[in-house]
Amino acid sequence: MHSSKYTDLALQKCINPECGREFSCARTLFKCPACGDLLDIWYNWDKIPVPDKLNEFAKRWANRNNPLDLSGVWRFRELLNFCQDRYKVTIGEGQTILQQNDTVAEYVDMQPGRLYLQYEGLNPSGSFKDNGMAAAFSHAMMVGAKSCACASTGNTSASVALYAHSCGLKCTVFIGSGRIAFGKLSQGMDYGAQTIQIRGDFDDCMRQVQAVCTKLGLYLLNSLNPFRLEGQKTIMYRIIEGLGWQAPDWIVVPGGNLGNSSAFGKAFYELKELGLIGQIPRLAIINAAGADTLNHLVNSKKLSWNGGRVNQTIIDQYYADLTARSFSPHTCASAIEIARPVNLKKCLRAIDVCNGVVRAVTDEEICDAKAIVGRYGLGCEPASAATIAGLKHLRAEGVIEADERVACVLTGHPLKDPNVTVDYHKQKQGQFSNPPVEAPNDLDEIIKLIE
Repeated sequence: MHSSKYTDLALQKCINPECGREFSCARTLFKCPACGDLLDIWYNWDKIPVPDKLNEFAKRWANRNNPLDLSGVWRFRELLNFCQDRYKVTIGEGQTILQQNDTVAEYVDMQPGRLYLQYEGLNPSGSFKDNGMAAAFSHAMMVGAKSCACASTGNTSASVALYAHSCGLKCTVFIGSGRIAFGKLSQGMDYGAQTIQIRGDFDDCMRQVQAVCTKLGLYLLNSLNPFRLEGQKTIMYRIIEGLGWQAPDWIVVPGGNLGNSSAFGKAFYELKELGLIGQIPRLAIINAAGADTLNHLVNSKKLSWNGGRVNQTIIDQYYADLTARSFSPHTCASAIEIARPVNLKKCLRAIDVCNGVVRAVTDEEICDAKAIVGRYGLGCEPASAATIAGLKHLRAEGVIEADERVACVLTGHPLKDPNVTVDYHKQKQGQFSNPPVEAPNDLDEIIKLIE
């Protein structure tokens, strides 16, 4: 990720050091045409007027009538400067809250004033995905795309459909049969996307959407798209902004397709290289136990970035075993119900950059943590709560100290998956369940229940 002397401000570059091919940002690619590996966006920082200090971005709040300055993505545009302003797309994404929360801190055994919840549920489609879509659709506008597609466990389809509508693009979303929360499915349909339900899981959808996009020339909006990850970097900029332009000690994030963790590692690497932060935060990535590929590969198989020379044999053998067992991931946290994460290698790089750790938590732990966030915070979808459940583990292990400053990314709104919430409470599934109470249609009896 070193500065490039490419003549443009930005380029696409293969992450495989044995290949390293470079391609213009004017091309629509979702993997390296030469070797098939993932692509990065590299910048020629010598030609980009990046501020000397991060707090200079705060000046843009005085010009919030400019849609790009209001956007929580584009007000940091010098740090993702791959297209001209006339192509940039925004529908008001990034108006998020960094909530300092002592009650949740007590639940995970942290000192008061040290835990922060980065709430991405306030984005237009209700999840963090809008940060990435603002950037990816900007690139789509730059290259003149007319039609787009994605595979989704829910949040991606909602966000793609919303941004496609705003840009005038035809949109098709692929979902797995019975593998999407109704709150998310309803958004894609409401925003006008064509929804195709594949008889299979997310990994099956991911294979099909790549094939369809290749054959029909559709613009792919999954996190294989390197421009989408550029937008997701800005979640970290806003955390730093919320902390008075200081980086936290730890970032905790759910691990699904691993786009967020990959983007965060790239963001911090670039900020450090530019001299905009002094120390890179550590990164904790939390899988659901029912979809724990990263946890298994990193902690059991010892898979690592290794300077970009990732041991592909370990990955291939693990995936072959999943296929032989006909394994399909299952977790209440549908947003991270993914067995073959497409950004695995970039995530390994982020772990290397951020001295990161990986853990897996059970559905029961996720639901309890979700109930705590709901009762004492802003609420969140199940996948978001994996961060709190994972932080509780890391505190118990002593990996994270009680006085360190930690920011947990809450990726989506609680109404994204209301069935999990209602079932947890009505069926008394956990210690924090709050079921409704049946009452006769009698005033005195109702008053007895309240007193």
